[in-house]
Amino acid sequence: MKIIDGSYGEGGGQILRTALALSVITGEPVKIINIRAKRPNPGLRPQHLYGVLALKELSDGEVKGAREGSTELEFYPQRINAKHVRVLIKTAGSITLVLQALLPAMVFAEGEVTFEITGGTDVPWSPPVDYLKHVTLYALEKLGVRVEIEIKRRGHYPRGGGLVIGRAYPWEEKKPLIATKFKEIHSFEGISHAVRLPSHVAIRQAKAAREALERAYPSVPVEIKEEFYEPGKDPHLGPGSGIVVWANTDILRLGGDALGERGKPAEVVGREAANELIEQLKTGHAVDKFLGDQLIPFLAFAGGEIWVSEITKHLVTNVWVVEQFFGKVFDVKGEVGKPGKIRVIKKVEL
Repeated sequence: MKIIDGSYGEGGGQILRTALALSVITGEPVKIINIRAKRPNPGLRPQHLYGVLALKELSDGEVKGAREGSTELEFYPQRINAKHVRVLIKTAGSITLVLQALLPAMVFAEGEVTFEITGGTDVPWSPPVDYLKHVTLYALEKLGVRVEIEIKRRGHYPRGGGLVIGRAYPWEEKKPLIATKFKEIHSFEGISHAVRLPSHVAIRQAKAAREALERAYPSVPVEIKEEFYEPGKDPHLGPGSGIVVWANTDILRLGGDALGERGKPAEVVGREAANELIEQLKTGHAVDKFLGDQLIPFLAFAGGEIWVSEITKHLVTNVWVVEQFFGKVFDVKGEVGKPGKIRVIKKVEL
């Protein structure tokens, strides 16, 4: 049994998600200790717990210690089945964080895996679902990974109630990804949404983001879609707004996002997302700081090299977890908080 120390590095939920996914892929049991030890509320939170239970269902596995607040867990996977996985997070726990655990494992199934996850789609401290759909999955497709998702309903803090459905196909052709420096920005796109709120919130967010991007890159076209609902026809449980913008380059997409808050003007939200993206683009590196760590488990199996706008603690942690299973896989050049380069020096063969 592989023993993983959950207090390593940033000591967050990422260790749990990646370790369990790799356990399912390899079939090797894993014991994770000191789960989220460096967080103010250590142990499993709802979104982590539901990720564990979803992987248990996917792999017909057994688990010990799967309860809220638990700081130690043992996981015994069996085989990855082609099936339908349903995850009902009863809070606004992040759907995208559950998918971060599920995605690497699902594509190693023998057939198609369908999924249905209820919870938070646009919540603090996790990737918005639009980022996952338009930036992460776009990059994974370059590696040969095929995953489709559909946002049926959004869920904001504190009510949650969002619904995302999708399908993951077997990863048949593993293509190495070379994403170093981009040469051209073809266009900017984005989605600005407001639910259970006046339509002008989404419109103002989009306008502010568009103006900021046009000022920074006057020759690059910008198209930001506005998503809002008529009163009485809004299916969402609670109010919320947010915006995700991304740059279409000659290699990948880089993104920026922001969430609305009570008392925070829509214009501030829009500019925040645009400025975050503009900051990512300054280095010329093809992978933004949010995507880098998400690619690590897939790169291990496909090979390649990525240059990131910033090396984050999440990225360093994910590299460490992968190498607990397979030994030295990556060569990382750069410091946390600065641009860097990550190269696969030994591709994992199962």
